[in-house]
Amino acid sequence: MQFCKKGKLSSRYARPYRIIQRIGRVVYMLELPPEISLVHPLFHVSMLKKVVGDLSLIAPVETIEVNEELTYEEIPISILDMQVQKMRNKEIASVKVPWQNQQVEEAT
Repeated sequence: MQFCKKGKLSSRYARPYRIIQRIGRVVYMLELPPEISLVHPLFHVSMLKKVVGDLSLIAPVETIEVNEELTYEEIPISILDMQVQKMRNKEIASVKVPWQNQQVEEAT
């Protein structure tokens, strides 16, 4: 089973997991929840990402409705900002939207 399979050669970071044990110089064993028990708990150091920041900003997994493919639907909340860029032949409208399962700083 592939962990968070999303497409060809695209890496995805799920959430922070606690390191249980260091095995050798480059392999770590992670404490994974029972929902993803089919995933092997050993990871190479290149697959891990250092957590920097406030851990209270991480959304709990229980509030996010994850389907059997380990994906979820992003739902827009409101429109924060709207701009229109004028090119030579056309105008392009862009809006800034906060999403349901993300912080305001991560609005796109």
